[in-house]
Amino acid sequence: MSLKKIFLKNKFTYKIYLYYNLYIRHKSFINRKQYSQWGEDLFIEDYFKNKNKGTYLDIGCFHPFMYSNTCLLHKKGWSGVNIDINQTSIDLFNIVRPNDTNICAAISGKKKEFKVYLDDPFSPVNTIDKKFYESLKKSFFKNKKILTVHSKTIQEILDLGKIKSVIDFINIDAEGLDFEILQLIDFNRYKVKLVSVETHNVDGSESEYFDSITKFLEKRSYSIFKRVGPTTLFSLNNHNSSSR
Repeated sequence: MSLKKIFLKNKFTYKIYLYYNLYIRHKSFINRKQYSQWGEDLFIEDYFKNKNKGTYLDIGCFHPFMYSNTCLLHKKGWSGVNIDINQTSIDLFNIVRPNDTNICAAISGKKKEFKVYLDDPFSPVNTIDKKFYESLKKSFFKNKKILTVHSKTIQEILDLGKIKSVIDFINIDAEGLDFEILQLIDFNRYKVKLVSVETHNVDGSESEYFDSITKFLEKRSYSIFKRVGPTTLFSLNNHNSSSR
């Protein structure tokens, strides 16, 4: 039995393992120039280089350091709301970002219960999208568990985070449900300056929803700011750089 499995057996050793994961495995006490998987955060930070305080909404937050597109902003003084379908992810965020609002939930237009295809409590590919699970099960999900998670609406989540009208940055990494979630956000109400969403596959090919995502955001006055790996950053047109 692996060390991790032993530590995950009860609540006390589970909490110890969370600290091990953050401070030993990921050496979170060491400041880094980059935390995101593909370097997206370097372009995100540069976009907001003149803004020391701001608000982010991280949907599919996964981990506060590993592959995080919001860690550099948080270290800069930003705060916001982090959402994930995996309670372990939220437990990690509660330790190192206690002043953020950290929520374990799925997102949908109405409240319901979803199946969670869990690869591992510390895996980045946990999903509620069966199609996404089917596409990856040959490489991942060797010790798959099926759990359940309740959903919240975007408005419920933003109300919990006390976000009234401005979200400077939205990051969406929802393992197959990015476009579905994007459509639930009221871009007329929330003055979002930059949106990060996965639009491509790891091999560089366009994802199934690339055109739909691009057209959806173009209609709301966004254009492509930068594409990095599988991620595309969309910026609000005519947004004054001095106010970023």
